[in-house]
Amino acid sequence: MAQFFNMPQPGSTMEEGTILKWHKNEGDTVRAGEVLLEIETDKASVEIEAPFAGVLRKILAPVDAVVPIRQPIAILADANESIDALLAEAGVGASPATGNAAQPASATSAVAATPVASLPEPVVNGAAGPVFISPRARRIADEKGVAVALLAGRGTGPQGRVIERDVETFVAAQAAQQAPVLAVDAAGRNAPRTTPLAARMADDLGIDLNDLSTGLPGSRVRREDVLRHAETTRPAAEVAPVAPPTPEAAPAGVTVLAFGGMRKRIADNVAKSAFSAPHVTLTLEVDMTACAEFRTRLIPDVEKAYGTRLSFTDVLVKATARALGEHPLLNAALVGNEVHLFTSMNIGVAVALEEGLIVPVVKSAEQKSLGVISAELKQLIERSRTGKFTPDDLSGGTFTITNLGSFGIDVFDPIIVTGQAAILGVGRIADKPVVVQKEVVVRSMMNLCLSFDHRILDGAPAARFLQRLKELLENPMLVLI
Repeated sequence: MAQFFNMPQPGSTMEEGTILKWHKNEGDTVRAGEVLLEIETDKASVEIEAPFAGVLRKILAPVDAVVPIRQPIAILADANESIDALLAEAGVGASPATGNAAQPASATSAVAATPVASLPEPVVNGAAGPVFISPRARRIADEKGVAVALLAGRGTGPQGRVIERDVETFVAAQAAQQAPVLAVDAAGRNAPRTTPLAARMADDLGIDLNDLSTGLPGSRVRREDVLRHAETTRPAAEVAPVAPPTPEAAPAGVTVLAFGGMRKRIADNVAKSAFSAPHVTLTLEVDMTACAEFRTRLIPDVEKAYGTRLSFTDVLVKATARALGEHPLLNAALVGNEVHLFTSMNIGVAVALEEGLIVPVVKSAEQKSLGVISAELKQLIERSRTGKFTPDDLSGGTFTITNLGSFGIDVFDPIIVTGQAAILGVGRIADKPVVVQKEVVVRSMMNLCLSFDHRILDGAPAARFLQRLKELLENPMLVLI
Protein backbone atom coordinates (compact mmCIF):
# COMPACT_ATOMS: atom_id res chain seq x y z
CA MET A 1 0.00 0.00 0.00
CA ALA A 2 1.30 3.46 -0.88
CA GLN A 3 2.46 5.31 2.24
CA PHE A 4 4.24 8.48 3.19
CA PHE A 5 7.62 8.11 4.84
CA ASN A 6 7.75 10.99 7.33
CA MET A 7 10.68 12.81 8.88
CA PRO A 8 11.37 10.67 11.96
CA GLN A 9 12.07 11.94 15.47
CA PRO A 10 15.07 9.97 16.73
CA GLY A 11 15.50 12.34 19.67
CA SER A 12 12.79 13.46 22.08
CA THR A 13 13.76 17.15 21.72
CA MET A 14 14.15 17.12 17.94
CA GLU A 15 11.85 19.52 16.07
CA GLU A 16 13.28 19.26 12.56
CA GLY A 17 15.93 17.41 10.62
CA THR A 18 18.22 18.12 7.67
CA ILE A 19 18.48 15.60 4.86
CA LEU A 20 22.19 14.76 4.51
CA LYS A 21 22.06 11.85 2.08
CA TRP A 22 19.57 9.52 0.40
CA HIS A 23 20.98 6.00 0.25
CA LYS A 24 18.36 5.03 -2.36
CA ASN A 25 17.21 6.62 -5.60
CA GLU A 26 13.65 6.92 -6.88
CA GLY A 27 12.64 3.57 -8.31
CA ASP A 28 14.89 1.52 -6.00
CA THR A 29 13.47 -1.35 -3.97
CA VAL A 30 13.74 -0.84 -0.22
CA ARG A 31 13.68 -3.62 2.37
CA ALA A 32 12.29 -3.09 5.88
CA GLY A 33 15.17 -2.26 8.21
CA GLU A 34 17.46 -1.18 5.37
CA VAL A 35 19.18 2.19 5.72
CA LEU A 36 17.17 4.60 3.58
CA LEU A 37 18.74 7.98 4.33
CA GLU A 38 20.91 9.95 6.69
CA ILE A 39 19.64 13.00 8.55
CA GLU A 40 21.18 15.59 10.80
CA THR A 41 19.40 16.46 14.04
CA ASP A 42 20.29 19.17 16.53
CA LYS A 43 22.62 16.67 18.22
CA ALA A 44 24.10 14.27 15.68
CA SER A 45 23.99 12.70 12.24
CA VAL A 46 21.77 9.61 12.23
CA GLU A 47 21.16 6.83 9.71
CA ILE A 48 17.43 6.14 9.32
CA GLU A 49 16.10 2.70 8.44
CA ALA A 50 12.99 2.05 6.37
CA PRO A 51 10.15 0.96 8.69
CA PHE A 52 8.46 -1.01 5.91
CA ALA A 53 9.34 -2.49 2.53
CA GLY A 54 8.42 -1.08 -0.87
CA VAL A 55 9.70 0.89 -3.82
CA LEU A 56 10.97 4.43 -3.27
CA ARG A 57 8.53 6.03 -5.69
CA LYS A 58 9.06 9.69 -4.85
CA ILE A 59 11.58 11.72 -2.87
CA LEU A 60 9.75 14.77 -1.54
CA ALA A 61 12.65 16.34 0.37
CA PRO A 62 16.01 16.70 -1.42
CA VAL A 63 19.45 16.74 0.16
CA ASP A 64 20.00 19.79 2.42
CA ALA A 65 16.25 20.30 2.91
CA VAL A 66 15.26 21.14 6.50
CA VAL A 67 11.99 19.37 7.32
CA PRO A 68 9.88 19.44 10.51
CA ILE A 69 9.31 16.10 12.22
CA ARG A 70 6.37 13.99 11.04
CA GLN A 71 6.24 15.80 7.68
CA PRO A 72 6.37 13.61 4.53
CA ILE A 73 9.81 13.29 2.94
CA ALA A 74 9.19 10.36 0.58
CA ILE A 75 6.55 7.98 -0.77
CA LEU A 76 6.97 4.18 -0.61
CA ALA A 77 4.62 1.97 -2.61
CA ASP A 78 4.47 -1.07 -4.87
CA ALA A 79 6.12 -0.69 -8.26
CA ASN A 80 2.89 -0.23 -10.27
CA GLU A 81 0.66 1.24 -7.57
CA SER A 82 -0.97 4.64 -8.08
CA ILE A 83 0.47 7.37 -5.85
CA ASP A 84 -1.58 10.25 -7.30
CA ALA A 85 -3.52 10.80 -4.06
CA LEU A 86 -0.36 11.07 -1.97
CA LEU A 87 1.32 13.32 -4.52
CA ALA A 88 -1.69 15.64 -4.42
CA GLU A 89 -1.69 15.66 -0.62
CA ALA A 90 2.02 16.51 -0.61
CA GLY A 91 1.42 19.31 -3.10
CA VAL A 92 3.24 17.58 -5.97
CA GLY A 93 1.56 16.90 -9.30
CA ALA A 94 2.03 13.68 -11.25
CA SER A 95 4.13 14.04 -14.36
CA PRO A 96 2.07 13.84 -17.56
CA ALA A 97 4.98 12.21 -19.33
CA THR A 98 5.63 9.44 -16.80
CA GLY A 99 2.37 9.01 -14.92
CA ASN A 100 3.02 7.15 -11.68
CA ALA A 101 5.93 5.02 -12.80
CA ALA A 102 9.03 6.11 -10.91
CA GLN A 103 12.16 6.47 -12.96
CA PRO A 104 15.61 6.17 -11.36
CA ALA A 105 17.46 9.47 -11.46
CA SER A 106 20.52 9.63 -13.66
CA ALA A 107 23.47 11.76 -12.66
CA THR A 108 23.97 12.78 -16.29
CA SER A 109 20.36 13.27 -17.30
CA ALA A 110 19.50 16.67 -18.76
CA VAL A 111 16.94 18.98 -17.25
CA ALA A 112 14.88 18.71 -20.41
CA ALA A 113 14.34 15.01 -19.68
CA THR A 114 13.13 15.67 -16.14
CA PRO A 115 9.37 15.62 -15.47
CA VAL A 116 7.95 19.02 -14.61
CA ALA A 117 6.71 17.87 -11.21
CA SER A 118 10.19 16.80 -10.10
CA LEU A 119 11.87 20.12 -10.87
CA PRO A 120 12.83 21.96 -7.68
CA GLU A 121 10.76 24.90 -6.56
CA PRO A 122 12.57 28.24 -7.05
CA VAL A 123 14.33 29.98 -4.21
CA VAL A 124 11.97 32.19 -2.24
CA ASN A 125 13.29 34.76 0.22
CA GLY A 126 16.61 32.96 0.19
CA ALA A 127 15.24 29.55 1.18
CA ALA A 128 14.71 26.47 -0.94
CA GLY A 129 13.07 23.12 -0.22
CA PRO A 130 9.69 21.41 -0.09
CA VAL A 131 6.58 23.38 0.80
CA PHE A 132 4.04 21.34 2.74
CA ILE A 133 0.51 22.31 1.74
CA SER A 134 -2.93 20.85 2.34
CA PRO A 135 -4.89 19.47 -0.65
CA ARG A 136 -7.55 22.19 -0.34
CA ALA A 137 -4.91 24.91 -0.19
CA ARG A 138 -3.20 23.40 -3.22
CA ARG A 139 -6.42 23.50 -5.25
CA ILE A 140 -7.03 27.13 -4.31
CA ALA A 141 -3.44 28.01 -5.21
CA ASP A 142 -3.91 26.37 -8.62
CA GLU A 143 -7.19 28.20 -9.19
CA LYS A 144 -5.62 31.54 -8.25
CA GLY A 145 -2.47 30.93 -10.29
CA VAL A 146 -0.19 31.03 -7.24
CA ALA A 147 3.04 29.01 -7.44
CA VAL A 148 3.38 26.82 -4.36
CA ALA A 149 6.99 27.95 -3.89
CA LEU A 150 5.77 31.51 -3.23
CA LEU A 151 3.99 30.20 -0.13
CA ALA A 152 7.20 28.99 1.52
CA GLY A 153 7.40 30.12 5.14
CA ARG A 154 3.80 31.43 5.14
CA GLY A 155 2.08 28.34 6.58
CA THR A 156 0.07 28.78 9.77
CA GLY A 157 -1.20 25.21 9.96
CA PRO A 158 0.25 22.42 12.13
CA GLN A 159 4.07 22.42 11.89
CA GLY A 160 4.06 25.20 9.34
CA ARG A 161 1.75 23.52 6.82
CA VAL A 162 0.19 25.91 4.29
CA ILE A 163 -3.59 25.88 4.64
CA GLU A 164 -6.51 27.52 2.81
CA ARG A 165 -6.42 30.85 4.64
CA ASP A 166 -2.67 31.23 3.96
CA VAL A 167 -3.30 31.10 0.21
CA GLU A 168 -6.19 33.56 0.46
CA THR A 169 -4.08 35.93 2.58
CA PHE A 170 -1.24 35.77 0.05
CA VAL A 171 -3.58 36.41 -2.89
CA ALA A 172 -5.17 39.38 -1.12
CA ALA A 173 -1.76 40.85 -0.33
CA GLN A 174 -0.61 40.47 -3.92
CA ALA A 175 -3.80 42.05 -5.25
CA ALA A 176 -3.27 45.02 -2.96
CA GLN A 177 0.29 45.53 -4.19
CA GLN A 178 -0.01 45.01 -7.91
CA ALA A 179 -2.41 44.17 -10.71
CA PRO A 180 -2.10 40.90 -12.61
CA VAL A 181 0.72 40.91 -15.12
CA LEU A 182 -0.39 41.70 -18.67
CA ALA A 183 2.64 41.54 -20.92
CA VAL A 184 2.89 43.40 -24.24
CA ASP A 185 5.07 42.02 -27.01
CA ALA A 186 7.21 43.99 -29.49
CA ALA A 187 4.27 44.33 -31.91
CA GLY A 188 2.08 45.89 -29.24
CA ARG A 189 -0.10 42.81 -28.84
CA ASN A 190 -1.36 41.85 -25.43
CA ALA A 191 0.25 38.62 -24.25
CA PRO A 192 -1.69 36.09 -22.14
CA ARG A 193 -2.32 36.85 -18.48
CA THR A 194 0.51 35.43 -16.38
CA THR A 195 1.48 35.08 -12.76
CA PRO A 196 4.35 37.38 -11.74
CA LEU A 197 6.67 34.41 -11.26
CA ALA A 198 5.85 32.96 -14.69
CA ALA A 199 6.46 36.34 -16.33
CA ARG A 200 9.88 36.65 -14.71
CA MET A 201 10.85 33.11 -15.68
CA ALA A 202 9.72 33.62 -19.27
CA ASP A 203 11.74 36.82 -19.47
CA ASP A 204 14.82 35.10 -18.03
CA LEU A 205 14.50 32.25 -20.54
CA GLY A 206 13.70 34.51 -23.52
CA ILE A 207 10.30 32.88 -24.12
CA ASP A 208 7.52 34.70 -26.02
CA LEU A 209 4.48 34.75 -23.73
CA ASN A 210 2.16 34.58 -26.78
CA ASP A 211 3.44 31.03 -27.31
CA LEU A 212 2.12 30.08 -23.87
CA SER A 213 -1.59 30.67 -24.33
CA THR A 214 -3.49 28.09 -22.26
CA GLY A 215 -6.56 28.30 -24.49
CA LEU A 216 -8.85 28.78 -21.49
CA PRO A 217 -10.65 32.15 -21.23
CA GLY A 218 -9.50 34.09 -18.19
CA SER A 219 -6.81 31.57 -17.21
CA ARG A 220 -3.27 32.68 -16.45
CA VAL A 221 0.06 31.23 -17.53
CA ARG A 222 1.84 29.73 -14.54
CA ARG A 223 5.38 28.67 -13.71
CA GLU A 224 4.66 25.08 -14.77
CA ASP A 225 3.54 26.26 -18.23
CA VAL A 226 6.79 28.15 -18.73
CA LEU A 227 8.91 25.17 -17.65
CA ARG A 228 6.96 22.76 -19.82
CA HIS A 229 7.35 25.02 -22.86
CA ALA A 230 11.08 25.45 -22.15
CA GLU A 231 11.58 21.68 -21.95
CA THR A 232 10.00 21.02 -25.32
CA THR A 233 11.43 23.92 -27.31
CA ARG A 234 14.88 24.78 -25.93
CA PRO A 235 18.10 22.82 -25.46
CA ALA A 236 18.55 21.36 -21.99
CA ALA A 237 21.65 23.42 -21.31
CA GLU A 238 19.68 26.66 -21.76
CA VAL A 239 17.08 25.78 -19.14
CA ALA A 240 19.41 24.16 -16.63
CA PRO A 241 19.51 25.93 -13.27
CA VAL A 242 22.23 28.54 -13.02
CA ALA A 243 25.04 27.39 -10.77
CA PRO A 244 25.78 29.58 -7.77
CA PRO A 245 28.81 31.85 -8.17
CA THR A 246 32.13 30.29 -7.26
CA PRO A 247 33.45 31.73 -3.99
CA GLU A 248 36.50 33.91 -4.27
CA ALA A 249 39.77 32.12 -3.64
CA ALA A 250 41.25 32.56 -0.18
CA PRO A 251 44.25 34.88 0.13
CA ALA A 252 47.69 33.33 0.01
CA GLY A 253 48.74 31.78 3.30
CA VAL A 254 45.16 31.04 4.40
CA THR A 255 43.92 27.50 4.95
CA VAL A 256 40.17 27.14 4.46
CA LEU A 257 38.19 24.63 6.53
CA ALA A 258 34.62 23.70 5.64
CA PHE A 259 32.16 24.99 8.21
CA GLY A 260 29.42 22.38 8.35
CA GLY A 261 28.36 19.05 9.83
CA MET A 262 28.95 18.67 13.57
CA ARG A 263 30.90 21.94 13.84
CA LYS A 264 28.03 23.90 12.29
CA ARG A 265 25.52 22.11 14.51
CA ILE A 266 27.51 22.96 17.63
CA ALA A 267 27.85 26.56 16.48
CA ASP A 268 24.11 26.90 15.95
CA ASN A 269 23.30 25.38 19.34
CA VAL A 270 25.73 27.45 21.41
CA ALA A 271 24.80 30.65 19.59
CA LYS A 272 21.11 29.98 20.21
CA SER A 273 21.77 29.38 23.90
CA ALA A 274 24.19 32.27 24.38
CA PHE A 275 21.88 34.81 22.72
CA SER A 276 18.62 33.59 24.28
CA ALA A 277 19.51 32.64 27.86
CA PRO A 278 21.17 35.30 30.06
CA HIS A 279 24.14 33.38 31.49
CA VAL A 280 25.53 33.91 34.98
CA THR A 281 28.49 31.84 36.17
CA LEU A 282 29.33 31.11 39.82
CA THR A 283 32.61 29.47 40.90
CA LEU A 284 33.23 27.55 44.10
CA GLU A 285 36.37 25.72 45.21
CA VAL A 286 35.93 22.21 46.61
CA ASP A 287 38.29 20.13 48.72
CA MET A 288 38.38 16.77 46.94
CA THR A 289 40.78 15.05 49.37
CA ALA A 290 38.08 12.97 51.09
CA CYS A 291 36.44 12.21 47.73
CA ALA A 292 39.76 10.91 46.37
CA GLU A 293 40.15 8.61 49.38
CA PHE A 294 36.52 7.48 49.04
CA ARG A 295 37.04 6.63 45.37
CA THR A 296 40.27 4.74 46.06
CA ARG A 297 38.54 2.54 48.65
CA LEU A 298 35.62 1.75 46.31
CA ILE A 299 37.59 1.04 43.13
CA PRO A 300 38.26 -2.68 43.84
CA ASP A 301 34.68 -3.44 44.93
CA VAL A 302 33.07 -1.59 42.02
CA GLU A 303 35.44 -3.22 39.53
CA LYS A 304 34.68 -6.68 40.94
CA ALA A 305 30.90 -6.18 40.97
CA TYR A 306 30.42 -4.15 37.78
CA GLY A 307 33.57 -4.71 35.72
CA THR A 308 34.33 -1.00 35.55
CA ARG A 309 36.80 1.36 37.20
CA LEU A 310 35.14 4.07 39.29
CA SER A 311 36.10 7.60 38.19
CA PHE A 312 35.72 11.04 39.72
CA THR A 313 33.16 11.82 37.00
CA ASP A 314 31.02 8.87 38.15
CA VAL A 315 31.00 10.23 41.71
CA LEU A 316 30.28 13.72 40.42
CA VAL A 317 27.28 12.49 38.39
CA LYS A 318 25.81 10.78 41.45
CA ALA A 319 26.44 13.75 43.74
CA THR A 320 24.99 16.18 41.17
CA ALA A 321 21.83 14.09 40.84
CA ARG A 322 21.45 14.13 44.61
CA ALA A 323 21.91 17.93 44.78
CA LEU A 324 19.48 18.51 41.90
CA GLY A 325 16.79 16.56 43.74
CA GLU A 326 17.05 19.07 46.55
CA HIS A 327 17.24 22.11 44.23
CA PRO A 328 14.76 21.42 41.40
CA LEU A 329 15.05 24.83 39.71
CA LEU A 330 18.47 23.72 38.42
CA ASN A 331 16.84 20.66 36.82
CA ALA A 332 14.35 22.61 34.74
CA ALA A 333 13.60 24.29 31.41
CA LEU A 334 11.83 27.46 30.33
CA VAL A 335 9.03 26.52 27.91
CA GLY A 336 7.12 29.54 26.67
CA ASN A 337 5.81 31.29 29.77
CA GLU A 338 6.21 28.22 31.98
CA VAL A 339 9.09 26.72 33.94
CA HIS A 340 9.03 22.93 33.65
CA LEU A 341 10.64 21.04 36.56
CA PHE A 342 11.86 17.58 35.57
CA THR A 343 11.23 14.72 37.97
CA SER A 344 14.16 12.65 36.65
CA MET A 345 17.78 13.76 36.85
CA ASN A 346 19.10 12.92 33.39
CA ILE A 347 22.74 13.97 33.56
CA GLY A 348 24.55 14.67 30.29
CA VAL A 349 28.34 14.34 30.28
CA ALA A 350 30.16 16.23 27.52
CA VAL A 351 32.54 14.07 25.48
CA ALA A 352 35.17 15.69 23.25
CA LEU A 353 35.69 14.15 19.80
CA GLU A 354 38.15 15.22 17.14
CA GLU A 355 35.37 16.77 15.08
CA GLY A 356 33.45 18.35 17.96
CA LEU A 357 31.50 17.69 21.11
CA ILE A 358 28.58 15.40 21.95
CA VAL A 359 26.73 14.85 25.21
CA PRO A 360 25.58 11.31 26.08
CA VAL A 361 23.05 11.16 28.90
CA VAL A 362 22.83 9.02 32.04
CA LYS A 363 19.07 8.67 32.53
CA SER A 364 17.52 8.78 36.03
CA ALA A 365 20.92 9.06 37.71
CA GLU A 366 19.26 9.65 41.08
CA GLN A 367 17.95 6.06 41.05
CA LYS A 368 21.24 4.36 40.13
CA SER A 369 24.16 3.21 42.25
CA LEU A 370 27.71 4.41 41.70
CA GLY A 371 28.60 1.09 40.06
CA VAL A 372 25.67 1.23 37.63
CA ILE A 373 26.42 4.85 36.75
CA SER A 374 30.11 4.00 36.17
CA ALA A 375 29.36 1.02 33.90
CA GLU A 376 26.68 2.88 31.93
CA LEU A 377 28.76 6.02 31.49
CA LYS A 378 31.78 4.05 30.26
CA GLN A 379 29.58 2.37 27.63
CA LEU A 380 28.07 5.70 26.56
CA ILE A 381 31.50 7.30 26.19
CA GLU A 382 32.86 4.33 24.25
CA ARG A 383 29.92 4.36 21.82
CA SER A 384 30.31 8.10 21.41
CA ARG A 385 34.00 7.92 20.59
CA THR A 386 33.58 5.05 18.14
CA GLY A 387 30.56 6.62 16.40
CA LYS A 388 28.22 3.81 17.48
CA PHE A 389 25.95 5.93 19.67
CA THR A 390 22.20 5.92 19.20
CA PRO A 391 19.86 8.95 19.20
CA ASP A 392 18.54 7.80 22.58
CA ASP A 393 22.07 8.00 24.01
CA LEU A 394 22.07 11.77 23.37
CA SER A 395 18.46 12.67 24.14
CA GLY A 396 16.51 13.60 27.24
CA GLY A 397 19.22 15.46 29.18
CA THR A 398 18.03 17.80 31.93
CA PHE A 399 21.42 18.97 33.26
CA THR A 400 24.95 18.79 31.84
CA ILE A 401 28.46 18.33 33.25
CA THR A 402 31.50 19.36 31.20
CA ASN A 403 34.99 18.61 32.51
CA LEU A 404 38.13 20.36 31.25
CA GLY A 405 40.30 19.25 34.15
CA SER A 406 42.29 16.83 32.00
CA PHE A 407 43.49 19.86 29.98
CA GLY A 408 44.79 21.63 33.07
CA ILE A 409 41.91 24.14 33.13
CA ASP A 410 40.98 25.56 36.54
CA VAL A 411 38.11 27.96 35.75
CA PHE A 412 35.89 28.56 32.70
CA ASP A 413 32.39 29.75 31.73
CA PRO A 414 30.45 26.86 30.14
CA ILE A 415 27.49 27.60 27.86
CA ILE A 416 24.16 26.12 28.88
CA VAL A 417 22.72 23.38 26.68
CA THR A 418 19.56 24.71 25.00
CA GLY A 419 16.46 23.51 26.84
CA GLN A 420 18.20 23.24 30.22
CA ALA A 421 18.51 25.60 33.17
CA ALA A 422 22.18 25.14 33.99
CA ILE A 423 25.49 23.46 33.21
CA LEU A 424 28.33 22.51 35.57
CA GLY A 425 31.91 23.09 34.50
CA VAL A 426 34.59 21.09 36.31
CA GLY A 427 38.24 22.10 36.57
CA ARG A 428 41.34 20.05 37.36
CA ILE A 429 42.09 18.49 40.73
CA ALA A 430 45.37 19.97 41.92
CA ASP A 431 47.31 19.80 45.17
CA LYS A 432 47.39 23.24 46.78
CA PRO A 433 48.37 24.71 50.14
CA VAL A 434 45.23 25.64 52.06
CA VAL A 435 44.47 26.69 55.62
CA VAL A 436 42.67 24.04 57.69
CA GLN A 437 42.02 24.82 61.35
CA LYS A 438 44.57 27.64 61.18
CA GLU A 439 47.26 25.38 59.77
CA VAL A 440 48.62 25.34 56.23
CA VAL A 441 48.23 21.88 54.71
CA VAL A 442 48.28 20.43 51.20
CA ARG A 443 44.84 19.40 49.92
CA SER A 444 43.42 18.20 46.59
CA MET A 445 41.37 21.17 45.36
CA MET A 446 38.98 21.56 42.41
CA ASN A 447 36.82 24.37 41.06
CA LEU A 448 33.14 23.97 40.18
CA CYS A 449 31.86 26.51 37.64
CA LEU A 450 28.06 26.70 37.43
CA SER A 451 26.45 28.65 34.56
CA PHE A 452 22.70 29.13 35.00
CA ASP A 453 19.83 30.76 33.12
CA HIS A 454 19.01 33.94 35.03
CA ARG A 455 15.47 33.89 33.60
CA ILE A 456 14.68 30.74 35.57
CA LEU A 457 16.48 31.39 38.86
CA ASP A 458 18.60 33.94 40.67
CA GLY A 459 22.06 33.82 42.16
CA ALA A 460 21.04 32.77 45.66
CA PRO A 461 19.34 29.45 44.77
CA ALA A 462 22.14 28.68 42.32
CA ALA A 463 24.71 29.35 45.06
CA ARG A 464 22.83 27.08 47.48
CA PHE A 465 22.95 24.28 44.92
CA LEU A 466 26.71 24.72 44.59
CA GLN A 467 27.11 24.73 48.37
CA ARG A 468 25.17 21.47 48.64
CA LEU A 469 27.21 19.86 45.87
CA LYS A 470 30.42 20.97 47.63
CA GLU A 471 29.14 19.41 50.86
CA LEU A 472 28.38 16.09 49.12
CA LEU A 473 31.79 15.93 47.45
CA GLU A 474 33.67 16.83 50.62
CA ASN A 475 31.63 14.22 52.54
CA PRO A 476 31.16 11.58 49.82
CA MET A 477 29.56 8.98 52.09
CA LEU A 478 26.46 11.20 51.94
CA VAL A 479 25.86 10.22 48.30
CA LEU A 480 25.28 6.63 49.45
CA ILE A 481 22.52 7.55 51.89
